[in-house]
Amino acid sequence: MFLTRFDYSYDFLGKRAIALVISSILIIISIASLIYQGLVFGIDFTGGTLVEVGYTQAADVEKIRDDLHNNGFDDAVVQNFGTAEDVLIRLGVHKDSKDDPLSSQILRLLEKDGKQVDMRRVEYVGPQVGKELIEQGGLAIIYTLFGILAYVAFRFEYRFALGSIAALVHDILIVVGFFSVFRLEFDLTVLAALLAVIGYSLNDTIVVFDRIRENFVKLRKQESVNVINISINQMLGRTVMTSVTTALVLVVLFVVGGELIHGFSIALLLGVFVGTYSSIYIASASTLALGVSKRDLMPVQKEGEDKKKPDSEDGLRW
Repeated sequence: MFLTRFDYSYDFLGKRAIALVISSILIIISIASLIYQGLVFGIDFTGGTLVEVGYTQAADVEKIRDDLHNNGFDDAVVQNFGTAEDVLIRLGVHKDSKDDPLSSQILRLLEKDGKQVDMRRVEYVGPQVGKELIEQGGLAIIYTLFGILAYVAFRFEYRFALGSIAALVHDILIVVGFFSVFRLEFDLTVLAALLAVIGYSLNDTIVVFDRIRENFVKLRKQESVNVINISINQMLGRTVMTSVTTALVLVVLFVVGGELIHGFSIALLLGVFVGTYSSIYIASASTLALGVSKRDLMPVQKEGEDKKKPDSEDGLRW
């Protein structure tokens, strides 16, 4: 049933069963991939060395990779970095010494054909530091979720808090599962993107929840599902414009931002779309499934205060 009087133009929650099936399939695939394949951790987490070099002309990435693999660096990952002349080399943990550091060994291999190679940058991360980063990163996400749970429960109502956490867990699992399924490198920039996705998704959810709370007071004669649908439709224009403008920036960032932030931009781009979807079909639908109603959000009547009836069904004039 559509209520044009309330700008109620699309029955979002009428499709919540279909959305639940889609989300369940994606989450199952993500969890299965994480269990059986895991994540391709970058050297930030596994430990290793990152070497950036520059050539005077376009570098032959395939030849560089073969040379490294044939000289004991089987785990070397070679890729262009920004331009065809810049090359980024990622290595696992290898023996290093003061007399012959790893960067010098790599530079000798690259210069053996007489080509001029400029060493731009060398970064090293120990395996113990990588392990600590994984633990601290996981704890950061868990602490963030608990903080959000407390904040939303205090500001709204515990059913809204549980709905928002369900949406955030949904978003994190799908983004992390995407990186696992497609074997994309998971490093500190992706972890930072995950925390940004949590903030973006929560902001979108809070805006919808705020309108739901207002409409439960204004439209007290409507059923809960209608009130939530009306609220989502009222906020749809704002949500779409925010998501589209954010996505455009992230697409530009992916195209021209360089190889090092591809993971960051992919995670955020996916998180924007998943976060927008979850605000409607996970957060709002979960709150409805938990039984939220106008009785949970009506203002408390103070003792001795005159009771006045609303002048109309869609608004209150006190």
